Amino acid sequence: MDARTERISRLLAQAPLFGGLVQSEIVRFTCGVREQKVGRGCVLFHKGDPCHGFHLVLTGQIKLAFISANGNEKVVEILRAGQTFGEAVMFMDKPYAVTAQALTDCTLLHISQRVIFEEMERAPLFCRKIVTGLSQRLLRLLDDVEFYSLRTGRERIISYLLREEEMGGSPTPTGRVSVRLPTSKSVIASRLNLTREYFSRILQELIESGLIAVEGRTIHIPDICRLRKSLD
Repeated sequence: MDARTERISRLLAQAPLFGGLVQSEIVRFTCGVREQKVGRGCVLFHKGDPCHGFHLVLTGQIKLAFISANGNEKVVEILRAGQTFGEAVMFMDKPYAVTAQALTDCTLLHISQRVIFEEMERAPLFCRKIVTGLSQRLLRLLDDVEFYSLRTGRERIISYLLREEEMGGSPTPTGRVSVRLPTSKSVIASRLNLTREYFSRILQELIESGLIAVEGRTIHIPDICRLRKSLD
């Protein structure tokens, strides 16, 4: 096995879609993989562009969004290392339904439609993994719909901060924790289906309540337990 094949197969193993496959199985995909390095602000594809495969994020963050004719944007998802995107439209043989843009400098792998379809014909177990992965994404979408429909803006923001804390925070014995927002407040507001102004107003209310302190993109939470209880 050459160095390139070994390296790509090792990177592919990070994706949940390839979890459980042995190296000899993952190697079969490497001939259809292309590594991409994109700078912050780079658009990977626009809505309506043809889809010939899907992407795996290795480093950085990717924003998926709808953009209206007058330039208004609705962020659908913010993707991080280890996450994939584009599988659904690839299987439907449809053009992209959203625009994908790098929020930071990113490294990605593009896995071609051809090698995925060839493996699906060869391995029924892999087909089941594909179905499972898409089903999980559908359930997350339903959770999002429920989240936006039934929760207030304040609840959405607090829940978002708590999820960010679970992903990277480390509370002190007193319960104090700091959360670094992964991207700008305007992008997060759009992701939570809020206006930037309303997002800022709720943050100010949380500051006045003593639940958080804001320092740029860092949110300091004096007592994480108190913040959780505020949702009750």
